[in-house]
Amino acid sequence: MKLKIITPLAIIVEEEIDSLRAEDASGSFGILKSHAPFLTSLTLSILSWRVSNSERFCAVRGGVLTVAKGDTIEITTREAVIGNDLATLGADVLARFEADAEEEKVEHVESMRLQINAIRQMISRRHRGANTGEFR
Repeated sequence: MKLKIITPLAIIVEEEIDSLRAEDASGSFGILKSHAPFLTSLTLSILSWRVSNSERFCAVRGGVLTVAKGDTIEITTREAVIGNDLATLGADVLARFEADAEEEKVEHVESMRLQINAIRQMISRRHRGANTGEFR
């Protein structure tokens, strides 16, 4: 079965595998050859897959996993980091992904505050000019 892990900037993995283990909001799951068509949204997690007798890992920052025709697994994600040592990959990368996700939340809140303040100023100016028929 073929595995492809794709980010907006590159194809990170494209190889034949024996099995895959991933995680979505309902928990972890496995995929073997001849799996039924499948679509799910991945969480911030570490994927693992087997090639012959070795196991490989990839930290993903969420994403979408699709299984097509039972022999092709395609994962699209914003960011992916490959590693052969689970302990190192898990500690370093997931901590960074979580920090980035928290930073994005803070930036989103700040952006919303700026938009709300701009709307308030426009409404305030409109009400001041309501008597004269002006809008500034």
